[in-house]
Amino acid sequence: MTRVRQSEPPGGKRHGVARALSKLGVCSRSQAEVAVRAGRVGVDGHLVHDPEHPVDAGRQKISLDGVTVVATQRVYLALNKPRGIVVSAADERGRDTVYDLLRDAGLPWCGPVGRLDRASEGLLLLSNDSVWAAGITEPSTHLDKTYHVQVAGQPDADTLAAMLAGVRDGADLLKARRVALLRAGEKNAWLEVLLDEGRNRHIRRLLAALGFEVLRLVRVAIGPLQLGELAKGQWRHLSAAEVVALKTR
Repeated sequence: MTRVRQSEPPGGKRHGVARALSKLGVCSRSQAEVAVRAGRVGVDGHLVHDPEHPVDAGRQKISLDGVTVVATQRVYLALNKPRGIVVSAADERGRDTVYDLLRDAGLPWCGPVGRLDRASEGLLLLSNDSVWAAGITEPSTHLDKTYHVQVAGQPDADTLAAMLAGVRDGADLLKARRVALLRAGEKNAWLEVLLDEGRNRHIRRLLAALGFEVLRLVRVAIGPLQLGELAKGQWRHLSAAEVVALKTR
């Protein structure tokens, strides 16, 4: 591991060492927990094996594999995820992941901010700023996400009203904040669906409960950030203004 410039050192607060590594932008919290339990992490020269071992990363020295860890430069990315790509660091079935799209880019570690299932497409954020990422994914922030959804069949006004009112699926009440018919063909239609929450397979389950099969699902916006003309499989750095616009904490 190479030493890099620290940006915004997180001194003054004590966290579990696994969380501290994540906040430094070195790896995900789950990856840090594995490293700690494997005896790869030290605090002030002493190996620790408890991921919750308290540490002040601003005042104590944390090492990983014997190399002192400092905060990495913050990275904020927008990626257009193609259909069939898994949002995961690794896949036990050997399927392509979003990290295959970032290979050889020379970037520090960064993790997905939220999820898109394998069959879904569109805008995905990645970052090594765990505080910024948590502000986007935290349900209480209600950061709107906009999707274009192709369905088999012809949803009518009653269907759109039901999507707004919500339907029960198990213990979950699934509903859209806003929905509009974009265009309709003979056998299918495109809807624009806006959510201010994101349960597992939210839109697919909502539409299935109303008798409609989702053929394609593309996320086109997260808050004010638009997917725009970013090509499938391509990524770009967010501008400073875009990072601030998405910041909810």
